[in-house]
Amino acid sequence: MIKMVVFDMAGTTVNEDNVVYKTLRKSINEAGFDFTLDQVLAEGAGKEKFQAIRDILKVYGGNKDEALAKSIFERFLVSLEKAYKELDITPVEGAEELFRALRERKILVVLNTGYNEETARSLIKKLGWREGEEIDGLVTASDVAQNRPRPDMILLAMKRFNVTDAGEVVKVGDSMIDIEEGENAGCGLSIGITTGAHTEAQLLSAHPDHILHNLLELLPIVDRQN
Repeated sequence: MIKMVVFDMAGTTVNEDNVVYKTLRKSINEAGFDFTLDQVLAEGAGKEKFQAIRDILKVYGGNKDEALAKSIFERFLVSLEKAYKELDITPVEGAEELFRALRERKILVVLNTGYNEETARSLIKKLGWREGEEIDGLVTASDVAQNRPRPDMILLAMKRFNVTDAGEVVKVGDSMIDIEEGENAGCGLSIGITTGAHTEAQLLSAHPDHILHNLLELLPIVDRQN
C-alpha cells in the first residue's frame, strides 16, 4: 500500500527551463573554467548545490579548493535569486492534476529538493502551492545533515507524517541521484522521469523500477500497487 509519494522539484514537478544548472554553470565558469551544461548536469543534477559545485570542480577540473567552491556557491545563490525573480516558472505538465488525484486517494504528496529552504519556498510561493492544500509537505537540503544520495530527506518526510515503512513510499525524480536516494531509503518504488536533467539512458543506468515520460503515468502504477 502506497502512503506517500516524494517528488523532486526542478525538472520533475517544477518547470524552470534548467535555470538552476545554467546559472550554476555560469557561476563556475566565471571563476575561470569552461564546463558545458551537459557536464554540469551529469555531475551536479539533484545534489545539494554546494556539493554539486565541489563535485563538478573535482571531477572535471581536478580542483579541490574549498574556498573557491564556497565563493562560487555564494555567487551562485545571488545569481539564482535574480534569475528566479525574472523567470516565468510553471508546474511541469500534469503535476497539479497528479497531486490532486493522489491526495484524493489519501496518498501524501511531499516535495524534496537539493535547494536550500529559502529558494525552495520562494519557488512554491511563486507557483501558488501551499502545504496542506496542493502539497502535504516540503523537505529541503537545509533540513538534513546529509543530502542526496543519502536518504535523510525521505526519512525526515516519513518521520513528519508517521510513515514507518519505506516500502509504502515512492520516490520520483529526474536525475540518477534521485533514484539512488529512493533506493537508499528503501522506498517501495524508485522512479525516474525524463522531463528534466537526465536522459532516459542515464536514468536507466541507476536501475529505477519505472521510467516515466509524463507525471500522470504514475497514477496507474500507484493504483496497481494499492
